[in-house]
Amino acid sequence: MKNNKTLLLIFPILISLSLTSCVNNEKQHSEESNSKEVLIANDSLNSNILNTLIDDPENEGEKMLLGLVNQEGFTNNLHFPWMNDEFEVYKPNPSKISEIKKLMNGVSLEVFMGTWCEDSQREIPRLYKILHNIEFNFSFMTVVAVSHDKDTPNGLEKGFELEYVPTIMFIKNGKELNRIVEYTQGDTLEDDIITILNGETYTPAYTE
Repeated sequence: MKNNKTLLLIFPILISLSLTSCVNNEKQHSEESNSKEVLIANDSLNSNILNTLIDDPENEGEKMLLGLVNQEGFTNNLHFPWMNDEFEVYKPNPSKISEIKKLMNGVSLEVFMGTWCEDSQREIPRLYKILHNIEFNFSFMTVVAVSHDKDTPNGLEKGFELEYVPTIMFIKNGKELNRIVEYTQGDTLEDDIITILNGETYTPAYTE
């Protein structure tokens, strides 16, 4: 997938109504002027480049992750209580989990999210819960936490046409099958995943 194919397979509620849609801030400005242990995956990534915690420039007193992350980065309940809370309460449909497990063979994931984004705070814990249920190999998943402008210091987002978060891309044989953007189109996240993996017609949010 463009120049990012070689990457290793790696939100407090917002106050301002202008931030309820986790859209690229630059585009907006131009247009408008189980437990902690369960959440830790066996990542093969270099821990020295993971889970960089910085001050959130748009939410005083808050922290955000920026760059490559893994599940361990979200286990700080002081900064990201939503991860464990949503992970624990979300109950995927067992029959759909079985179907996803069969369909995920040979599929990897490229995920972009914002720890400051309420849509990411909803969908990313649910995604992790589904993946744990299917016993997914997390070495085939790349997760990148972006800034409010949908970028990272190392340009990890370049080539992915990223505008909204979360964006969850499904990759097979080096080709993007489809992506889930910001929120699901079906009743559940499982429904969207099954639709995409079955190669059925799926139109992500904001597609023109």
